[in-house]
Amino acid sequence: MRIDVFTILPGMVEGFASQSLLGRARQRSLLDLRVHDVRSRTSDPHRSVDDAPFGGGAGMVLMAEPLFRAVDDVEPHRPLFLLGPGGRRLDQALATDLASKPGFSLLCGRYEGVDDRVRRHLVDDELSVGDYVLAGGEVGAMVVLEAVGRLIPGVMGNAASSDEESFGDGLLEYPHYTRPAEFRGWTVPEVLRSGDHARIARWRRARSLERTLADRPDLITARGGLSDGDRAILEEFPGGEAVV
Repeated sequence: MRIDVFTILPGMVEGFASQSLLGRARQRSLLDLRVHDVRSRTSDPHRSVDDAPFGGGAGMVLMAEPLFRAVDDVEPHRPLFLLGPGGRRLDQALATDLASKPGFSLLCGRYEGVDDRVRRHLVDDELSVGDYVLAGGEVGAMVVLEAVGRLIPGVMGNAASSDEESFGDGLLEYPHYTRPAEFRGWTVPEVLRSGDHARIARWRRARSLERTLADRPDLITARGGLSDGDRAILEEFPGGEAVV
């Protein structure tokens, strides 16, 4: 997969993407991540990328010219997304969809935002990582890279890991335990040490449902409520949370 990132702070993105899963994916040629410095496409001695907004107001605005020039020079994979508040909010379903593509690109805003001609005539769409304000799109781009990159086939050591984690089935993930079996008087549930893999799978499903009911009931509502099978498995493995 090829992902192009356009930014005025390339070192921030490169540093992040050279570590952990993303770094190894790049080394193994599973991910072709290209970070482009928008300042290198400026035409003045000061490498200016921003200017004051027409009509006045606080802050500065990223200019259209260097952004258009950078994209024209690179000819990146489309779709090209602007990291901005007006876009579709990133969720696991969208990350999975992006991971199925041969590539896409990200444009990081900064300051008060970008010249609106960029939003209207250069990018294909917008992506948001949440309803809050960041200093720029770089952190949002890192979130997208992490969420999508780990879903590229071969990136994770155990491909099944991404199938069983939170939001994979519209539920929060079940609790995990590792050694020692007893710690400060707290013991690992007996079922996880039983060796009965079918029973373990049902227990994990029950705990996933229970946790989602307690912490994110909106996810249960989005799935259309509990099915008869869900209720049966919760009855088989009752827990501390009320079932509604």
